[in-house]
Amino acid sequence: MTLPVPDLDDRRFQDLVDEAKRLVQQRCPEWTDHNVSDPGVTLIETFAFMVDQLLYRLNQVTDLHYLRYLELIGVRLFPPTAARTQVTYWLSAAQRQPVVIRSGAQIAAERKEGDEPVVFTTEDELAMPPSALVRVVTQNGGGEPVDRGDDLATGQGFACFSEAPAAGDLLYFGLSVAVPRCAVLLRVECELTGAGVDPRDPPLVWEAYTGAGWTACEMDRDTTGGLNRPGDVVLHVPEGHVTSVVGQHAAGWLRCVVSQPAEGQPFYTSSPRLHAAAASTIGGTVAAVHSDFVYDEVLGTSEGIPGQRFGTQHAPIISSDKPLVVLVVGHGGFQEWWEVASFAESGPGDRHIRVDRAEGTIEFGPAVREADGSLRQHGAVPPKRGVVRIPVYRTGGGRRGNVARNALVVQRDAVPYVASVTNRRPATGGVDAESVRDAAVRGPLLLRTRDRAVTTGDYEQLAREAAPDLARVRCVPVGADERGVAAGVRVLLVPAVPDPVEVAFRDLRVPAPLRDRVTAYLDERRCVGARVVVEPPFYQGITVVARLRAARDASRDGARDRALLALRTYLNPLVGGPDGRGWPFGRAVQTGEVFAVLQRVAGVELVEEVLLFKADPVTGERTTQAQVIDLTPNALVFSYGHQIKVEV
Repeated sequence: MTLPVPDLDDRRFQDLVDEAKRLVQQRCPEWTDHNVSDPGVTLIETFAFMVDQLLYRLNQVTDLHYLRYLELIGVRLFPPTAARTQVTYWLSAAQRQPVVIRSGAQIAAERKEGDEPVVFTTEDELAMPPSALVRVVTQNGGGEPVDRGDDLATGQGFACFSEAPAAGDLLYFGLSVAVPRCAVLLRVECELTGAGVDPRDPPLVWEAYTGAGWTACEMDRDTTGGLNRPGDVVLHVPEGHVTSVVGQHAAGWLRCVVSQPAEGQPFYTSSPRLHAAAASTIGGTVAAVHSDFVYDEVLGTSEGIPGQRFGTQHAPIISSDKPLVVLVVGHGGFQEWWEVASFAESGPGDRHIRVDRAEGTIEFGPAVREADGSLRQHGAVPPKRGVVRIPVYRTGGGRRGNVARNALVVQRDAVPYVASVTNRRPATGGVDAESVRDAAVRGPLLLRTRDRAVTTGDYEQLAREAAPDLARVRCVPVGADERGVAAGVRVLLVPAVPDPVEVAFRDLRVPAPLRDRVTAYLDERRCVGARVVVEPPFYQGITVVARLRAARDASRDGARDRALLALRTYLNPLVGGPDGRGWPFGRAVQTGEVFAVLQRVAGVELVEEVLLFKADPVTGERTTQAQVIDLTPNALVFSYGHQIKVEV
C-alpha cells in the first residue's frame, strides 16, 4: 500500500522553468534567446532541477512533523466546538412536588444503524415547582388594576378587556410561585364574544415579569382562538421570572397584552369573556451542550520537575467560558491550578497550567535557562508524588451536534414523572476540529499579526480565533489609509446554522455571548484609538418573481421545486454566490445571473421572465422591481418569498 504524499508545494520542474523565463522577459527584455541551447537557459534548468529536488524532499514532511513545526511558532490546532440548544422536559401530569432535572443529565437523538449516538448534556439544574392560579386581574385603558376573583368564584365571568378593546389592555394571571424556565398550562373557560379577530392570529402578546421588567413569553400553543373558546394556552416562561406585586397582590405574574394590530390583521370589535381559569406547571427548559462530562479523572503522579505533561483519557477537551481547573493532592491537602493561555507572564509561585484541548494534554510550567546560566521557572512545580486529577471536563463536539429541531427525544437518564423531552429549536454552533491544512494557512498569518489587529485581515483572523464556530467573518474598514490600516472597523459575524440552504432568518442572529466574546478578544488586541464595532451584517432580502417554461414530459411541480431550491442556494449568505462559499459581501444582484441560475435547472426549457425585488425579511414588505439591486459593503443577500410560475 502506498502512503499518501503531502503536497505542500505543487510546483514541478517545468513550472519552475516557465516561471523563471517569465521573469527574464520582465527583468531582462534584451535576453531574447530562450531555446534550450542557450547557456543561460541551461543554468535556469539546472537551478530548477535543484529546487524541484528540494520541493520533493519538503513534500515528504508528514502532518505530524508539520504540527510540531507549527507548535514551535505557537500554533495549536483548534479543538472542535460543541453545538448548543435548549431542551424541554414535559411532565406526564402536573405534580404536587417539585421535579428536578440534575445538571449533567443526558439526552440523545435516535440512533441510526452504524452511527454513534448524538448525546447532549444539560449544563444547569432545572427545577419545575408546582404552581396554581391564585389571582386574576384586569387593567384597561391605563386605569387601576381590578381583582376579578369574586367574578370567577360566582361563575358569572367578566370581560377580559374593555368593551371596545384597545391596544394596551391587560389581563393578569397570578401564579402561586415564580416559575422561571418552566412551561405553564393556562386552562380557561371563555365565551365566544370577542368578535372580529382571526382565531389563528389574535393580536395578543403574553409576557412574564422578570427582574428586568416584563419579558415576552414564547407561545407553545393556543387552542382558545384569542380567548374566544374553552381551551389551553401553554407558555414557556423566561429565565428570571420572579414574584412581584400587581394591584397590591404578590404572585408570579403572567399577563396577556392586547397589541397594536399589524397592517391587515383583524382586530377585536368586542371583548371576550372569561368564566373560569386554572394554571399548572407541565414542563421546563434548560440549556444543553453536545458533550459528555468526565468527572474526577486521575491523570497521574507528579515527579516534582518542571515541564511535566499529562494526557487525559478522553480527547478533545471542549472549550468553555471558564478556565480548566486541575487539583494536585499531596500531604498538605489539595491545591488548585488554573488554566492560562501562555506561561510568558507566570512566575515561580504561580499555580498555572496550559491545556492543549485538541490533544487532551495538561502541561505544567517549564524552566528556561537564561544567558547567564541560571534557570527561570515559568509557573510553579507540583510537589513530588502529588496526585494530579481533574474534577470535571467536557469532551465531544463537532458538526454532528448540529441536529434539527425535535431530534433529541431519548432520555438516557430516566427522571420520574417526565413523559418526554425534545429540543424545540435546532442545535447550532458545532464545528469540527481544525485540520492541519487550515492550521498551515493560519501559521503565516499568526507570524504576521503577532496577536495584534492592525489591518482588516488581522481583525478577521483574530475574530476566527476568538470564535472558531463562526461560519463567516468580514471586516469593513471605516476611514482606512492607503495601506489598509483602519482607524475604525466593523467586524461582521455570520453564525453557523444546521441547514445553510433552508436557513431561517432568526437563525442568522448572533447570540449575545458569542458577540461579547469576540468583542472582548478584539478589544485587547486593537490599536490604541481604533474603534471596533462587532455586529451582524445587514441582510438584504431578495425576492425573485419568475416565469418558466417546462421541458416536454417534465413535471411542473418538480421543476418549480427545483427552481426554488436553486434560488435559495444561490442567493444565500452561507453557501451562495458564484463559488458556493457564501454570497460576497457588497456584491450586487443582477437579473442576468438569476436567468443563468434558473436556466440550468433540470426540467426547465426556457426562462421567460425574471423580476427582482428588494424585500424586508422581518415585515415582508417589497419595493418596486429593479434590474440590479446594489448592496452596501456590509450587506449580504437573503432569499425571501420567491414566486415561480411554470408553464407548459
